[in-house]
Amino acid sequence: MHATSLTFFAIVSAALASPLPRALPTPVSTATAKTYLSQLTVTVDSNVPAYARSAFKTWDIISGNCDTRETVLIRDGTNVVTNNACTATSGNWVSPYDGVPTTLASDLDIDHVVPLKEAWISGARDWTDAQREAFTNDLTRPQLVAVTDNLNQSKGDRDVAKWVPPLASFVCTYVRAWVQVKYYYSLTIDSAEKTALTNYLNNC
Repeated sequence: MHATSLTFFAIVSAALASPLPRALPTPVSTATAKTYLSQLTVTVDSNVPAYARSAFKTWDIISGNCDTRETVLIRDGTNVVTNNACTATSGNWVSPYDGVPTTLASDLDIDHVVPLKEAWISGARDWTDAQREAFTNDLTRPQLVAVTDNLNQSKGDRDVAKWVPPLASFVCTYVRAWVQVKYYYSLTIDSAEKTALTNYLNNC
């Protein structure tokens, strides 16, 4: 990982010891994202060995009874009420990908900005299970966000050359977050992905 002395295990330990976050991490600036992008390795994606969702453990317990999903729902919503199991029973959320509001936590998925299969084919296949678990539950980088469930499902595992949020005002935030996550975890990009990222960042 770049610019850090923390191991993945230290990241997990810090997350478990920390209070619940209250704000979505802000991605790096456009200028910084451009610098990071220039330093990413461009290569062909590899799915050998084949991706398996089970290689990425979700969800971790973050604080008390609150796991990663519930932590993001609390962070990204307003007036969120939870029961003793930390399940969100009510609240107000607006999906930043499409601007759609909801009062039902069941309408929301927790999206991995850089999808798990995308991480796998761009380097995570070589990580340990603990490293993949830390990535999957990362609340420090702008990698997890509560979004409309059917939109998240339509995104699937596509990278930015094939999918960005339909809400135009969020696209710059999304691509800056994408680059930051890929840079932090030393993940690679393919040539179409780099072209798309470059074009989006030039228009931010």
